[in-house]
Amino acid sequence: MSLFLIIIVSLTASCLTFFSGFGLGTILLPVFALFLPVPMAVAATAVVHAANNIFKVGLMWRLADWAIVTRFGLPAIAAAYCGARVLARLADLPTMYAYHFLGIAAQMTPLKLLMGLLILGFALGELHPTLQRLSFKRKYLPLGGMLSGFFGGLSGHQGAFRSAFLSKVDITPQAFVGTNAVIGLLVDSTRLFVYGTTLSVFHWERIASSAEGRMILAGATGAFLGVVIGRRFVHTMTMKTIQHVTGSLLILIGALLTMGFI
Repeated sequence: MSLFLIIIVSLTASCLTFFSGFGLGTILLPVFALFLPVPMAVAATAVVHAANNIFKVGLMWRLADWAIVTRFGLPAIAAAYCGARVLARLADLPTMYAYHFLGIAAQMTPLKLLMGLLILGFALGELHPTLQRLSFKRKYLPLGGMLSGFFGGLSGHQGAFRSAFLSKVDITPQAFVGTNAVIGLLVDSTRLFVYGTTLSVFHWERIASSAEGRMILAGATGAFLGVVIGRRFVHTMTMKTIQHVTGSLLILIGALLTMGFI
């Protein structure tokens, strides 16, 4: 039953987030946490997220705008490394408020509150009719990359900032998906490199043949299927639709962060 649930949730999340470029890990982590200790759930989610990005890039890299990948992605990589290093220094910040809602534990921290409010602000830009027409000039791509990468290294929520910025650049829906996938993989690779010493404590060689390994495989399988389904519809999407999808997920993730649930 656990494997079936993980496959279904992973498939659905991967398909829905194929166009927005973020959200898979946020949706999948609570499901893994139902069956695994929280540290293992975080690690399992990271593995599935990385595998999903690799598969997505394999299918969509030809559609990427490589000028944007270079000007946005390279600053994002450098900033992601810095953000990941800063994370260790912020880990000891005290919790502002902790509570339970419907049996779910929530912890509000200064970092979560700040990021949640920022993401909700980006959501307004995606959904407000006037702000939807706003666009960024490409000369600001390095700045967007630095902001996205830094917050990605700091908390893992780089996809939300990246998608909010790229959706305002003059780019086709297909190029948006491909470019988002390539940059996401570059930043994830940087994060995993920095986090490598932490992930190594889970002894992946033993997990591969265990129940936890089968859950990770189930999550990766569902994510792959979601990418295949999403790719079938990518040529029917418009930037307006992508903005609505992105804005809706930004509101969800921003609200959950602000309230301390993720």
